[in-house]
Order: sequence, then C-alpha cells, then structure tokens
Amino acid sequence: MTASRFATVAAALAVAMAPLAAQAAPADEAAFRAIFKEMVETDTSAATGDCTLLANRIATRMQAAGFPAANMRLIVPEGAPKAGNLVAWLPGKDPKAKAVLMLGHIDVVNAFRADWTRDPFTLIEENGQFYGRGVSDMKSQDATWVDNMIRYNAEGFHPKRTIKMALTCGEEGGGFLNGASWLAEHERDLVDAGLGLTEGGGGDLDADGKRLAVTVMAAEKIFSAFSLEITGPGGHSSKPRNDNLIIALGQALANFKTLSFPTELNDNSRKYFTALAPQVEPQVGAAMRKILTDPQDPGANAILDRSVSYHAMLRTTCIPTLVEGGHAPNAQPQRAKALVNCRSLPGSSLDDIEAALTKAVDNPQIKVTRTVTGGVRAPAPPLTPQLMGPIAQVAAKVFPGVPVTPMQETFGTDAGRLTAVGVPVYGFSALFRGDDAGNIHGLNEHISVQSVMDGRDFMYRLVKLYAQQR
Repeated sequence: MTASRFATVAAALAVAMAPLAAQAAPADEAAFRAIFKEMVETDTSAATGDCTLLANRIATRMQAAGFPAANMRLIVPEGAPKAGNLVAWLPGKDPKAKAVLMLGHIDVVNAFRADWTRDPFTLIEENGQFYGRGVSDMKSQDATWVDNMIRYNAEGFHPKRTIKMALTCGEEGGGFLNGASWLAEHERDLVDAGLGLTEGGGGDLDADGKRLAVTVMAAEKIFSAFSLEITGPGGHSSKPRNDNLIIALGQALANFKTLSFPTELNDNSRKYFTALAPQVEPQVGAAMRKILTDPQDPGANAILDRSVSYHAMLRTTCIPTLVEGGHAPNAQPQRAKALVNCRSLPGSSLDDIEAALTKAVDNPQIKVTRTVTGGVRAPAPPLTPQLMGPIAQVAAKVFPGVPVTPMQETFGTDAGRLTAVGVPVYGFSALFRGDDAGNIHGLNEHISVQSVMDGRDFMYRLVKLYAQQR
C-alpha cells in the first residue's frame, strides 16, 4: 500500500467514526457478547465474505466505546479490497519496553447454509453452546482481543509495555491475501513486539467436560498438499471402458483409509502426555505412559488413536480433501483429480511423505505432484519463564488444580509468519475444547459458552500481566 493510500483510508475511518466518540465504554458481558455477535454475523469467508467490512465495523465499535481513532489503523492492501486488517494500540509508559501483541485472523473457512443445521452466519446460543462459523476458529478469541482493548482504555490502564492488537485477513487461504505476512513485510513497526499471542493451545476437555490441562502451543505442524491426477481418452458413456478414471482414482483414495505414518514423539508431546496421564481415565493414562517408553507399541497406539487429537499429535497425517472429475454427464471421464492435505511434524521429510503417498496410490497411471511444499517454517519461540510464569499464575486462579503443559499443535497458525521476522508469537487462547475442537472447519462449528467466558476472563488478566513485565 502506498503512503497516500494508507493516509486516505485512515482519514476516512476517522471521519466515519467521529460522531460516535462520546459514547460510553461498557466492560460488562453484554458488551462482549455484542462484539462477538457482530464478528460471527459478518461473513468473512473468502467465497462470499469481506474482511474489510468487519474491520470497519470493529473499528467503529471501538471508537464508540471511547477508544481513540488516533490509535487505530485500518489497512487495506492495494489490489485486495476485501482483505482489510485492523491494528490498534494502547501506548505503554516505557518507550524501551517491547510491546505485547494480540494477533488474530478474522477470516473464516467457507460455509454452505444448505449443509448446516443452523445459519452459519448467525450467532446462536443453544444448550450451553455457541454455534456459528468462526465461533471456535477464531472469532471468540478475536472478540476477547477487542474487548481487552476497550476495557483497558476505559479503565485508564497505563501499562509499562504498549499493548497492540492486529486483526488480520487471509489465514485460512481460499483467495484472501494473508494480512499477517503483508504487515510483516510492509508495516513491520505496527506489529513489532517482544511477545505475541494468537490461536493454538488453550485447554483440553474430556467427554464429560472435565478440564484436563491448560495447553500452550510449543510447535506447529507443517502444511503441505499433493495432487493425484489420472487422464485418459474418455469416450461415450453408452460404451463403458474398463479403465474408468473416476473408479481408478476412487480405488486409490480408498487405500488412504489404511495409510498410517509411524508414531513420533518430540519434547513437546512428551511433556503433554506426561501431564495428561494422571488426569485421564486409567486405561488411557496407561497408554500414554506406555507410548512415552515404547512409541510404536500397537496396543497403546490403538487406545490413543481413538482420539482424533492424540492421533494427529503423534504422527504425520494425510487425507483427501477435494475431488473432481469428468467433463459431461454423458461422457466417459477424461480426467479425475484429488487433493491430498498433509500435516507433518517438524523435521519430517516431504520426500518420505511423497513416497508413502505414491505407495498408497499403488497405480503408476496416477501422477502424484506436490502442490504446496509448506516451506521451511521458523522454529517456534522457546517457552520461557517470562511466558509460562504468568500463564501458570492466572491458571491457578481461573482453573485451580488444572496442570499447565506445552503441547504439539496439530495445525498451523499465523504465528510462524511473524516469528520468522523476529516477532515471537505463541499459540495460547485459554479456550477449553473437546476432542473435536468444536468441529472447526466443519458443519455446525461450536464452542461452549462457559469456555468463551472463562477464556475472556483469563486473557484479560494474562495480557495485563505481560504488559507490566519489564
């Protein structure tokens, strides 16, 4: 974005919000719920939504609550009119102290209304759960970031370290420009910080809703993708051939049901399973202890694999996510193609993954091609006492008796995009979820109301502690 474009957007935002400046800044639960509702009910999917619209609405709401327009920037990169980002800051008293950054993506995965039980872009509270696209990934945490800024400002809080908030677009892909990368490259000063927090980690619940552990993301998995493609001459559908390409691809994809990569433990997963073993039911706890000494033990793996989270945490995974084929309803297919999404543990070899996929396909006519390599992800920043101490301190008050542990996250976040340029960002949300993580990216995404309210309380206290560190 050019300097003139940046100034124009900022000026327009200030003018649009000026009449709202005199309104009060409530810090109660109703105000938080209103923020959360507006976020969920503003469609920010790449297919049908608009991040810039939501960024404008958040900025307007913040100024209406008394937050100074001079301390906000609405940033819309050139050529990406719907990929707007919002950065805000509460100045610290010590100019030498590095800021605390609250980072969150406001875009969401696409959602088709016909498939959902409820409207995905209406926030619905039902039986102790919030439902809607983005309630778990990650608009509940985004709403907490906005709520924090409004509350700190209304209280007249003057921290030692500047508190920053960056709400960005494009983390989920699908067509939006990635705002975290864009800011890191073009507006580094706006997101520069000594410590950042974003999605990842949080807390684990068992099937009965018992809190098992407060988890802090210590490492992310690496995203990569492969295409499987088969082509042929096709022909009229009235004269079927024995080499139907859709059938051939389907047979290859069926082999993925039994594709399994070996169990791999790292320091983070070892600490996680050590902490959880005393908290879970005895059979599962015994399997966790066994896996720590014998990672390939078939019995222990069979027990832990009942959990989709434990299964994914312990190994590289690859699954088909998209399929396309054929060109006409009355023609033999000439092409069939599938996309395979892989999530590999840090240090895994893409050559080994590609070899495993090729073996699973078991058809030399199907071409296996890397489409997304994942690149070299910056190592996650170390979990220092300065980071973990405040989390343990707040956890003792909000979740007494629940252990705090590092963990190996099963997905990737925007943390790596800023960590790569020297801004250490950690995954921590204080949001407790069950094994399905609220069915993130799937139908009827949900998160418990209690989890959101507890997470709001936790992160309000935690960011304050970080902001007072030297």
